[in-house]
Amino acid sequence: MSRDTTGQLASAAAASPLQIDLARRILERIRDSGWAVGTRVSVPDLARTFGVSRSPVSAALELLVAQGILAGFETRGLQLARDVAEIDPEDILPSSPLEDLYRRMMRDRSLGELPQDVSEAELMPRYEVSRGVIRKLLLRFAAEGLVQRLPGHGWRFAESLVGEDAYRESYEFRIVVECAALRSPMFRADPQLLAPVRRAHERILSTILEGKSLASGDEWFRVNASFHEGLAACSGNRFLADAVRQQNNLRRLQESAGFEQLPGERLEQSCREHLAILGAVEAGETEWAEALLRQHLRQASEFASPARAP
Repeated sequence: MSRDTTGQLASAAAASPLQIDLARRILERIRDSGWAVGTRVSVPDLARTFGVSRSPVSAALELLVAQGILAGFETRGLQLARDVAEIDPEDILPSSPLEDLYRRMMRDRSLGELPQDVSEAELMPRYEVSRGVIRKLLLRFAAEGLVQRLPGHGWRFAESLVGEDAYRESYEFRIVVECAALRSPMFRADPQLLAPVRRAHERILSTILEGKSLASGDEWFRVNASFHEGLAACSGNRFLADAVRQQNNLRRLQESAGFEQLPGERLEQSCREHLAILGAVEAGETEWAEALLRQHLRQASEFASPARAP
């Protein structure tokens, strides 16, 4: 084993779950944004983007330096050292125990294996972790609007999209809100916001057409959510954007297990529909974009309906 490889493994082993998670999210953002080799990395910009302080961002960047993704300038600062278009974060970054447990809890709730009301004392032996770890995860769910603290020691998961009526109502609501976002008089297609969304879809579409598999269903959910939330953000209306974000959180809570089983043909269709909508938005044809979005959501509601579940 080379000295460089030994150093990389030591750096990865010493990384905290927060640093690993941030490094993964930073790498995904670099990849989706299509950064060219040599692009300078801004710690303050990344800290604002991910809503954290500069210290954990700097530590996460050091992890990417250890993996050869980033390198230092001759003077100071960091730059992208290699093309990351084909890099899967799962291949170069260690697994984050907290992120793995977060996904496991999400999946358990999605499958109905976790009740709506839970307590920290019940979750500790189930997942074989400390109260502090469980509390961190529940606070993360709370920040996403997916769980609320009850008087005493209990927590209650948000009402999930269980049953035919809930799915129908959710998609009806999404059609109203997301189409209204495109009709907003303040709507402006933000290239800086939408360009990474387009590139992420093109990358996934290319992966599918090459007959390859995505790293996980979570990857598609992330890109899917960025599309719908990105369009809503362009509306210039924070309440519309918040409503779309909350719906995506509820969808992830309920549909996380199903996203692992989506057939390639369905992913390809969704990618192409999203790209067509983006094309209309970028061309200034918002009425056509709205019509395409409305049709897309109607078709998605039929596919996601519990009545069609195997």
